[in-house]
Order: sequence, then C-alpha cells, then structure tokens
Amino acid sequence: MIPSVAVVEGPLDAAALRDAVRDPRAGAVVVFEGCARDHHEGRTVSELAYEAYGPMAEAQLAQLREEALAQFGLWACLINHRVGVVPLMEAAVVVVTAASHRREAFEAAAWIMDRIKERVPIWKRERYPDAVDTWVEGEQRHV
Repeated sequence: MIPSVAVVEGPLDAAALRDAVRDPRAGAVVVFEGCARDHHEGRTVSELAYEAYGPMAEAQLAQLREEALAQFGLWACLINHRVGVVPLMEAAVVVVTAASHRREAFEAAAWIMDRIKERVPIWKRERYPDAVDTWVEGEQRHV
C-alpha cells in the first residue's frame, strides 16, 4: 500500500504513485516530478541533499493534501518527498493529483509545490563541483 504522504530515503517511484490514483472518475491525472538539475543561478550543481524534520514534515504534507483535496475537488492526491542525497536527474519530490478535469489537477499540483516550499520543514542543500555546499531556501541561498 502506498501512503498518501511520505518523506523517504531513496528513489521515488512516480509510476507507482500514478498507478495508485487511477480512478474511473478522474479524467485527469497529473504527475509532477521535481528533479535535481545541474545548475542554479549560473552555478554548476553536482548534487542536492535534503533534510527534514520527518514527523512534522509528514504532518504538514498531510495537511496540504487535505487542503488540496477540498480546494480543488480532487479524487486523489499523493505527495512523496525524498531526503538524503538526490543525484542529478532523480526526483526529489513527486506530487500526483487526480481530478475530473485537467485544470483542477494541474492547479492543485502547482499549488501543492508552492505550499511545500513555504510551509514544510524540508531543507535543500546544493553541492557544487568545488566542494562548496549552500543551503537554499525558496530562491535565497545561505552559504
């Protein structure tokens, strides 16, 4: 059984999450994968790492999920966030929304991602090829 929300170490399985929300009432299923990329603000990034206060992060993700279900009329919603080192091109977060129509599913996924960055105690650290690490909060950096 796939949990509705989870903070986990190791790779995320977007396909399994997508399959878990299949529902004949849902005409739209949106899968958002936030992946580690190789650059940020003109700097080369070699990897990302995430830390979280697990119990509080999962509680906040559950709250966001409930809000999204109500606000966007979703049939289903799953949110998984990874902690630890995330190699380039791998997903750090997967949000899956299922709704009757595409607009609600897309808007809910975007809304959830914005709220994760604002409210959930998960912190991102970028590592650069010169071995310098920087904590990133939203669009700000803390060296």
